[in-house]
Parts: sequence; C-alpha cells; structure tokens
Amino acid sequence: MAASSRRIPVEERLFSLVLALLATEQGLTKAEILSTVTGYSARYDNASDRANLERQFERDKEELRDLGVPLETVDAVGAEGDTKLQRYRIPPSRYQLPDDIEFSPEEFAMLTLAAQVWREGSLSTDSRRALTKLQSLGVQLDDSVIGFAPSIRTRDAAHEPLTAAIDRGQQVRFAYLKPGQTVADERTVSPLALVFHEGRWHLHAHDDVVDARRTFLLRRIVGPVSASGSPATTRPDHNESARALDELDALWRSTVATVRVRPGSEADIVMRNRPGTDEVADGLQVHATDLDILADELAAFGADIQVLAPDTLREGVVARWQRVVSAHG
Repeated sequence: MAASSRRIPVEERLFSLVLALLATEQGLTKAEILSTVTGYSARYDNASDRANLERQFERDKEELRDLGVPLETVDAVGAEGDTKLQRYRIPPSRYQLPDDIEFSPEEFAMLTLAAQVWREGSLSTDSRRALTKLQSLGVQLDDSVIGFAPSIRTRDAAHEPLTAAIDRGQQVRFAYLKPGQTVADERTVSPLALVFHEGRWHLHAHDDVVDARRTFLLRRIVGPVSASGSPATTRPDHNESARALDELDALWRSTVATVRVRPGSEADIVMRNRPGTDEVADGLQVHATDLDILADELAAFGADIQVLAPDTLREGVVARWQRVVSAHG
C-alpha cells in the first residue's frame, strides 16, 4: 500500500498535530497544517476533498481542547477573525511538565485518585482531562487505592463553560446579579482565569463593555454562560491567575469587620477559627472579600453574634433577619 493512501489512525493524526503545534513559536496557519502534517497532507492536493479536510481539522481542534491540550488561536494583526490568516499553536510552558519534576508510580496513583474524586458535578470534564493526561505519560500506576475514590460535586454550573471559553479564546455572555439588585445585568466579557479564594470560585475577566478588568463571583452568575460568537478581545498571560489572587487577597486584607460573639457558642468557635481573625478590645476583628456574603454567614448565627462595624454589614445582617421574620409571619 502506498504511503499516500495509507489510512492514518485518529490517534496518530492528533499526535502529529500536537507535535507540529508544539514545535512552532509563531504558530501555523490552517493551510500550513493541512499541507504538511501527517494525517492531512496526503489528502491536501485533492481539491475536491479540501472542504472535508477542513471540517476534520475543526473537529480535531475541539478534540484536543476537550483532552485539555491548550491549543491557542492567534489572529493576524489587522485581520482579526480571518480564519485563513489565523495561526494555531500550543505553548510548551502550558502543556509540558517542568524538567525537574518527576513522579513515582505511587505519586501517579495518588494524582489519578485525586482526579477521580471530581468525577461528578461541574468539574467532571476536567477530571476526565486530567486522567487522560496522566495515562498519556505512560507511567505504571499503583492502582491499589484507586477503587476507594470518593466523589465531590461543585455547585457552580458556570465553571465548565468558562473553562472551555478560556481554553478556546472565546468571548462569553452571562447574566450577573449584584448584591441589592433584583434584576440581573448582562455582561459581555473575555474570560482570563478562574481562581478559588475563600472557599468560592471567581472569574477574572476583561469586561468588554466597560473596557476594564473585573472579577466576578461565580455564585452570582444566574442562568447559562453562552459564547457570543466572537473571539476574546484579551488573552490571559502566564501571571493571570496569580494577579487575580493577589487582587482578591488585597481586598480581603482591606475589608475588616468587628463582631462580638456569645462565649462558647457556635459563632464563637467558627469566627475565632476563621483565617485572619484577631481579638480586639470590643470583640473579634475578621476579614472578608465580600461583605454581602459575610452578612449571609453572620445572619445564620442569630442572637449569638452582634455586628459592631461597619454599619453596612450590620444593616445587611438586620435586613436578613427582618426578611426571615416577614417570611414566617
């Protein structure tokens, strides 16, 4: 059988595509990929088959992204959105393990176990990607503990579509309900990073309407996250997550509340063990990233807690108690 007519397995074609995109710094255009990469090039000269070949490439791109491969799309300057001039690449720094990191079979087993923990909820796709990457490294696993993996479910339905949008460089839209609002605002953003802070997921993004960076709490995204149909106006750099966490940490340090708790109560135990809590003359000084969320937490303690400052937090807790009284007559 001639080499040009040999049927190329899907795995071989995807592997060749990954190698080609890892080897280029500038990226490759679609035409360069289809004419040179094994699995495409043998069919490229057949003009009547070109449309099918391009559709196959589009499916392969999505397959790689679903496997967790960080395939980037780079627009040509002055020709944004022109798919003929777009270049594709895989940054090695985002795909490969550092040279100084090695894992034993036992360590790989524990990583596999951790990935299986997230097999339900909005991170199920991420766990499958992680397992695929671990298996692709070809290390013999110690599977004696794999059968004991528990399950963890996350509540933020927005996590998975936002992760996909970041990987694919897509602009998205969603409805966002800020504290005190009864009607959500529609936001159009270019998502940059998802970060976990104070037990909650946050989206760091470029708000394309106001042309500024913003951080959104995922629990305040109401309804589905949908792709706008346009590429992201801003792409994340390698410091994006760290920058977002630094901003949230700075906000946490600067947002201070003073509360008084009933000694020996649940409020006393929880608030004293809260990270960053200090004992002051009037009671306990606590930190928070979001006073509205802190008001939810404090209101649940009822008469076991008293908010001394700031006034906005005290008013928020009282308002929640008043809603409970109203709801129960």
